[in-house]
Amino acid sequence: MNIMKHTIFDTPLINPLMRWFSLFILKGLGWKTEGEKPNIPKYILIAAPHTSNWDFVLMLLVAFSLNLKVYIMAKKELTDWPGGIFFRWLGVIPVDRNQSTNTVEQAIQFFRESENLAMVIAPSGTRKKVRKWKTGFYHIAIGAGIPIGMGFLDYGRKKGGIGPLFQPTGDFETDMIAIKAFYADIEGKHSTNTSLCVSVKLNDVSRLHDADSYSVCGCLSATPSSVGSEARCLPVLLR
Repeated sequence: MNIMKHTIFDTPLINPLMRWFSLFILKGLGWKTEGEKPNIPKYILIAAPHTSNWDFVLMLLVAFSLNLKVYIMAKKELTDWPGGIFFRWLGVIPVDRNQSTNTVEQAIQFFRESENLAMVIAPSGTRKKVRKWKTGFYHIAIGAGIPIGMGFLDYGRKKGGIGPLFQPTGDFETDMIAIKAFYADIEGKHSTNTSLCVSVKLNDVSRLHDADSYSVCGCLSATPSSVGSEARCLPVLLR
């Protein structure tokens, strides 16, 4: 995994200056931050919804404002050009989306070897509209035994920050429904590109209907073979 050990987030003088600069810029743009830096040494931070190139800029501003030190998984094209070392200095970890690699295993090992580490991952994998999230972030969290932070940029409310921490249980389908529920009313810059679907087996839906202590939220993506080429929304019942 191509990682720069020392980034802008731990560069003396620059880091505190960037924090005040970020607070100033966010205020000028009418944005506010929510949440605070997690008081734990290691965690995955979801970056969602991801629908615009501006998300990267705002995410950095929010990260500095909350005094975070993060690494950011992003497309390798950011670091391929001559100025790519600048993005690596910003904490970018290049990922080749066109090749099957052991990125998840490398990330797990990186967590195991680090005393303190926060890694930002956009589950959609792209700013374009997608049918479902990629699940690498979940498998990294499970493999490294770390929680998942709900990072968000809500363009509707002009707020960005960190929601609750979620400790994955290993029950992938139930956990993904719970994670997606947090993002149900969060608006991306291009809301038509926002995916709120969780890909699960249809026969698992029935087991969510047995208790009165569930609430309706989000949607499930039915398999194409059962409903044609388009996904449909089904009510999700959350414990």
